[in-house]
Amino acid sequence: MRLRPLDLVDVLAYLVVLQTFSQLFPAVISESFLLSLLTAVLLKAILEVVVWVKTKAIARVRSNRGWGARAIGVVVLLLVMPGSKFLVLEVVALVFGDAVQLGGFFLVTLLIVVLMLARGLVRRAVAPADRAEAVD
Repeated sequence: MRLRPLDLVDVLAYLVVLQTFSQLFPAVISESFLLSLLTAVLLKAILEVVVWVKTKAIARVRSNRGWGARAIGVVVLLLVMPGSKFLVLEVVALVFGDAVQLGGFFLVTLLIVVLMLARGLVRRAVAPADRAEAVD
């Protein structure tokens, strides 16, 4: 996989959101800026996989393959939606131990929602610049 400029923009947005959460919520702990940066990179990787799985599951639900394929898509969505939050918590705990804590399930859910919103807003903000460069 090739690193794209938008990936770096996403990591920067994730870093800002993560640092903001660590300032606003005492349960969110990152012992250093470097750990926050590494956590942002890890979150980018995890969330890319989760978004890919959700996209495939939604496509399966919308497909005309029959009720069996749709049912599998719905089950996958029902498992991935809460499971992705537990995945984030466990992977961060496994990789960073006590040096990084993202709080509990509900705080991680809020964090992921804000991360995805920030990602969308930042991508929208830089999109016109990308299109202008592509034209030149």
